[in-house]
Amino acid sequence: MINRRQFISAAAAASTASLLAQPRYEWGGPVLDIHLHLRADSESNLAHMNGTGVTKAVLLTRVQSVDRSRALAEKHPGRFVWFVSADLAKPESAVLLTKAVKDGALGLGEIKNQVECDGPEMKRMYALAADLNVPIQIHFGDVPQASGNAVFNGGFKRFDTMLKAFPRTKFIAHADTFWANVSSDYAYDTAYPSGPIKPGGISDKWLSDYPHLWADMSANSCNNFLNRDPGFTAGFLARHQDKLMFGCDCSCSDGRGGGNTNPSPRLHGKCIARETLAAAQRMSKPEVFRKIRWENGAKLLGLTFRTLQYRLEKFGIKRGDSKEEKEPSEE
Repeated sequence: MINRRQFISAAAAASTASLLAQPRYEWGGPVLDIHLHLRADSESNLAHMNGTGVTKAVLLTRVQSVDRSRALAEKHPGRFVWFVSADLAKPESAVLLTKAVKDGALGLGEIKNQVECDGPEMKRMYALAADLNVPIQIHFGDVPQASGNAVFNGGFKRFDTMLKAFPRTKFIAHADTFWANVSSDYAYDTAYPSGPIKPGGISDKWLSDYPHLWADMSANSCNNFLNRDPGFTAGFLARHQDKLMFGCDCSCSDGRGGGNTNPSPRLHGKCIARETLAAAQRMSKPEVFRKIRWENGAKLLGLTFRTLQYRLEKFGIKRGDSKEEKEPSEE
């Protein structure tokens, strides 16, 4: 079993070789998917990526499945990194998450529990993420969706108190309550509001006010936001171009919509990843889209080689006298 040092060292070389070997990019350059759940058949993760034109993905992994994600990353060099999550109700969760990060996980996530976002369980996670110097990816769901009755990390209106209390923590916000609150008139009456966006929403404001908050552009929730008011969205993407990261959170089998039974007419039979990439590309300038699809996530996770050098040195690994490796080139 390889440890964190070995994993990061191997990733430095493998990522470059794999990415530079790809002659063409469907989306104009490399794409990092910040939100791909580890599937029952691990190889189907790769099939989805290849179908959507994704270069590299973050596998969201329950702590009991860490070995599967690590094995998949080793089998397909340069294609995968991974986050880790655990049941916060269990007292050993912090110990297990810490071990997983030391063994190679680059973040905590997706953290999706039936607790309050400012409760003691989440406060422990925010502090742990800061201590480990990794981001924490949080599912905010104050309104139960049609497919379930649960509220996850509730109390989003109060989340700014956590942003103030944990300035060293790198937060990645995700899911319907975050994206619905881009509009200042969100009434918490549906997970997926429609119609024009009223400027001044707290999600929009907090992205501007807090340098340690980023946004995960995955799932129906972000796709719904992108499409409800395109005129507003273009300005939002430009305004927060350094804080937005593409993700899929898509259940289709092939990256083309196969098997997707999403009830939304906008997404039924379609790949959420493709729809979101297309919308973001259509609504932003090329230099902004480049940041969304690759640069912001790569920088945050240390996948650029300047940042990766810091990680190697932090864990006592020297790169030696080898020539500086180049990052994936853009077409």
